[in-house]
Amino acid sequence: MRLWSNSFEDGGWIPARNAFATAAETDHVRLSDNLNPHLAWDGVPEGTRSFALLCRDRDVPSSGEDVNKEDREVPADLPRVYFDHWVAVDLPADLREISEGEFSSGVTPGGKPGGTGPHGCREGKNDYTGWFAGNPDMGGTYHGYDGPAPPWNDSIVHHYEFTLYALDVDRVDVSGSFTAQDVLDAIEGHVLDQATITGIYTTNPRLLP
Repeated sequence: MRLWSNSFEDGGWIPARNAFATAAETDHVRLSDNLNPHLAWDGVPEGTRSFALLCRDRDVPSSGEDVNKEDREVPADLPRVYFDHWVAVDLPADLREISEGEFSSGVTPGGKPGGTGPHGCREGKNDYTGWFAGNPDMGGTYHGYDGPAPPWNDSIVHHYEFTLYALDVDRVDVSGSFTAQDVLDAIEGHVLDQATITGIYTTNPRLLP
């Protein structure tokens, strides 16, 4: 199976329009357009009954001690963990393309609602839910796609992995505000094929292209 995007090249920079936040001269960052990127795929295996889609940042600092702190920079050798930006299941088997902005356009304070999304899919909870917990302006449960907003003082560029899974089930066995890990656990043994493309992004002016 092959996955590609007209929004960015595999291994290339994700445009600011597809991000949650972008670099700014005042306050370091500002909210961006938060458009989900275009995605398309082919080479789908016979027997595919649905697709699941995840976007995960693999470079999130494992400690927040230095994150977004003045006169500090998050060290490159700090261990990194995943942060989930997009969780969707039950995309129909005949779907071959997602348009830019079809699933997300603009930042929704408190998060987009879950439930049924475009093409009859179900959208799970992303990790902005935990990041904004307790924030009076932004706190809430964030579903579906919310794009990159890495720390503005991180010393490394972040890598965002978009992975599409072709499944042998019509409906993934998850419910409620399910997470990416819930999906990965539920689809184990049901993946016929998968494809990944990776985009990079930063809000650190020192690292911007």
